[in-house]
Amino acid sequence: MTQNGEGTTPARRTEVPGLRLAGEGPLPPVPAAPVTEPLPHDRSQAILEAAKQIGALLKKQGHPFALAGSVAVYAHGGSRDLQHDADFAVLPEDSEAVAATLREAGLPVRTPPEDWLLKTACHGQDIDIIFQLAHEPVTEDMLARATCLPVDSVLMPVLSPTDLIRSLISAFSEHYCDFGAVLPVARAVREKVDWDEVRQTCGDQPMPAAFLYLLERLNVIAPPKGQP
Repeated sequence: MTQNGEGTTPARRTEVPGLRLAGEGPLPPVPAAPVTEPLPHDRSQAILEAAKQIGALLKKQGHPFALAGSVAVYAHGGSRDLQHDADFAVLPEDSEAVAATLREAGLPVRTPPEDWLLKTACHGQDIDIIFQLAHEPVTEDMLARATCLPVDSVLMPVLSPTDLIRSLISAFSEHYCDFGAVLPVARAVREKVDWDEVRQTCGDQPMPAAFLYLLERLNVIAPPKGQP
């Protein structure tokens, strides 16, 4: 029998990987994690670049057209936060000639199952060539109402705010009724829209009527004349 621990075997220290005790020197440097993905690019600018190239191409070839969709809203003073694609309205009878122009420029052209548009791509962004808006064919009168505006420094015809709003709210249905997406658009262009014209052309449909009522209740637009 030993006294005061004499003759005992020292306890073995448990090694913990990565653990260093005080006095054993600094920790070795931790290698930096490898960068596997590039920094995110500005998609809104990419969509604008694509819209400018397509618009310049259609102008050069003399095709009647008007910029539509979210890029048109931006041209009229709306948000620059573009998250989808660029849309161009053309006459139905010009669709084949426009498709040929795009192919000659080296751009792909695809015919989707929907029979009211063509699809192409530019700068990695989707472009819709539309010849029917809200179930109605694009007309010469509609294109004549377009305003020539700068789109990030490139002048091109842009669908009128009244036609923009009308096309957006006429597309509402029981299966698609995203008021939240269109409300900021209506706020952005409200002073440029002929709301009486919008009510006359699509205000008797249930979904557009509900949206117009919402705009009135939020004081975005005034109620019809004679209505409190």
